[in-house]
Amino acid sequence: MKRAIILLVAVLFVLAAAPAFAQGQAQAPQRMEVKMDGIGTVSAPIQVVVLLTLLTFVPAILMTMTCFTRIIIVFHFLRQAMGLQEVPSNQILIGLSLFLTMFIMAPVGAKVNDLAIQPVMAGKMTTVEGVTRATPPLRDFMLRQTREADLAMFIELSKTPRPAKADELPMRVVIPAYIMSEIKTGFQMGFFVFVPFLLIDLVVSTSLLSMGMMQLPPAMISMPFKLVLFVTVDGWSLVVKSLVRSFM
Repeated sequence: MKRAIILLVAVLFVLAAAPAFAQGQAQAPQRMEVKMDGIGTVSAPIQVVVLLTLLTFVPAILMTMTCFTRIIIVFHFLRQAMGLQEVPSNQILIGLSLFLTMFIMAPVGAKVNDLAIQPVMAGKMTTVEGVTRATPPLRDFMLRQTREADLAMFIELSKTPRPAKADELPMRVVIPAYIMSEIKTGFQMGFFVFVPFLLIDLVVSTSLLSMGMMQLPPAMISMPFKLVLFVTVDGWSLVVKSLVRSFM
């Protein structure tokens, strides 16, 4: 029994000393260094922080500073006019609006890429200079779609001196004026889309009332006629074509 106890204690000492011995024999761990190069004159960590901050504004920029606002408003009016609540779904309408936005904004994006993004990536100019050079193409696009009345209103509200040229307008005036103009234009186009379907609803309601079928919902009868009319005239092509041409 004594020998067994002594042998057990010796084994425990060996097991306890094994990790320390192995740690002493192990080689020193290698140091890993990660080098991050910035774009232009701005260091990479600062660019990461700026990029993460700007990502929170990307949805607002996409919905307000592009043609997305007008397109989604017209699609919403179209679905309501046809009496369809969930077809096409919101995901489909938003996806179609996004791809149409990319299609319409492609020339502006190409100009911004040539004037600002590529020179900044190549280190030929600073990030601030790149933002300054990227502003004119976007400003020109928004000014072409903005009403003079909306521009005058925001110039007056901002108490900014009236510039000699439209290119001298600050973006803090151009952006809200452009958003207001897009909402107005979207509602106007939505109204013209709504009128034909409204006439169908009136004809069906009058017909049912004259036949004394007041218990029958008019929307149930008018919806098939709306779908037939919309498919017959190739409505989606007409609506999309009108939206794209409205920005040219």
